[in-house]
Amino acid sequence: MIAFLDWLNGILWGVPLIALMIITGLYFTIRSGFFQFRHFGWILKHTVGTLAQKDTKVTDDKKVISPFEAICTAVGGTVGFGNIAGVATAVASGGPGAVLWMWLTSFLGLILKQVEVTLGCYYRETNDNGEKFGGPTYYMQKGLGEQRHWGNKWKILAMIFGIGIFSTFFITSSNLTASEVVAGAFNFNGITVFGYFIDGRIVVGALLCLATYIITAGGTKGVASIFSKLVPFMSIAYIIMGILMIIVNINAVPNAFSMIFTNAFTGTAAVGGFAGAAVSKIIQTGMARSVYSNEAGWGTSPMIHSSADTPHPIEQGLWGSFEVFFDTFIVCSITALSVILSGTWTDGATGGALALSAFNQSFGTIGSILLAIIMVIFTITTSGGWFTYYLAILEHINMKKTRFSELLIKSFYAVRSLPGLLWTIYLVHAQNTGFIWTVVDITSAIPTFVNVFVILLLSNEYFRLLKDYKARYMGIGEVDDNTVLFYEDKKVED
Repeated sequence: MIAFLDWLNGILWGVPLIALMIITGLYFTIRSGFFQFRHFGWILKHTVGTLAQKDTKVTDDKKVISPFEAICTAVGGTVGFGNIAGVATAVASGGPGAVLWMWLTSFLGLILKQVEVTLGCYYRETNDNGEKFGGPTYYMQKGLGEQRHWGNKWKILAMIFGIGIFSTFFITSSNLTASEVVAGAFNFNGITVFGYFIDGRIVVGALLCLATYIITAGGTKGVASIFSKLVPFMSIAYIIMGILMIIVNINAVPNAFSMIFTNAFTGTAAVGGFAGAAVSKIIQTGMARSVYSNEAGWGTSPMIHSSADTPHPIEQGLWGSFEVFFDTFIVCSITALSVILSGTWTDGATGGALALSAFNQSFGTIGSILLAIIMVIFTITTSGGWFTYYLAILEHINMKKTRFSELLIKSFYAVRSLPGLLWTIYLVHAQNTGFIWTVVDITSAIPTFVNVFVILLLSNEYFRLLKDYKARYMGIGEVDDNTVLFYEDKKVED
């Protein structure tokens, strides 16, 4: 079974998907006039630069969320599991060279995330309660089904995408990753209940499951409100730890960067518990981890960004670009450098255990404890962020309010945090926690393939909106007063 999954992962993350992402990323980059590079300062100014304005941080409207709440929820869905455990695993399996390919992929991810978030906002829909939902399935229905006259053929792509996304609901390692870190940091082996020994990782996993269940009780708006307070604080805490790690190992920094750039094109020889990696493996690992860490092209972030109160789809798309920048070039880089500088990447450990080992190497027990606390918070935010993604898809299914769709949503709410715990129990008892990363890569490849293909088909809508945004807000070109900024408004006019 494991051999088959490894083979399937190699196929999915082989030439077709890699080529599709590179070609699509270059297409949007070139046709937009290298927007993510030429106007990077504008992106920062109109995202993180607006946070001093009170009205951009939160909104009292219970039916929508602010752009800041949207970015916090989206970042919360990636930072921790993907950016800490995932990147650590990338270095452990592909070597330091994987980091360079992760960075290069993310340069294209800056524009890909902007495009998908923009389309998500443009094609979003307001339900009977006044709540806004959007995402890939919405722009498949409206962009392909209605505008391009695909009829019901869009449902085929939507079904494949939905299966890929929901496979992460049933197969996830975020709970296991945090449980390993916490149990390891506090040397918690387990407890005995009625003569039956329960592994410490399972106990911690159960507590995380309960915490996630509680924090998601308020739906998308409730999650976004909580995350707007949690995510910035914990992100800053992790960044400070990373900076201290670099300072402590400052003499080794030049060699770390040398390995990143050299190994990316030459491969990495076996050393210690590291099995070595060919260039093809390094590229595959770097790109896969890039997608999984910042989720550019995956189609997840549009599902939360589409609920944001924004005057223009491109304006929210800028937050998508900032999300990739923050996720990859700051948080992921800190994780990668920490693991490389510590020298622990050759020990054979992966995931959260490797990250824990790296910080323990430099800071001792206090480093392990601080990372454990951060991982607990970010595991909850990861689960909470993905909760909003699943809910967006389910709300789309529930548009016609059938008995089945309503039962589906109720069932989802009832078991929303349980699969993570069940996987933790299974993997601990099976004593095989490593192969989960292969499964994780597979679950990310399927929806990414579909979503990138779809945004390529709908590229003209993005460029129409980009042209309008540049004219309205950047003084580039002339404003066309007839431009419709949201698809819902266009349907009303028709």
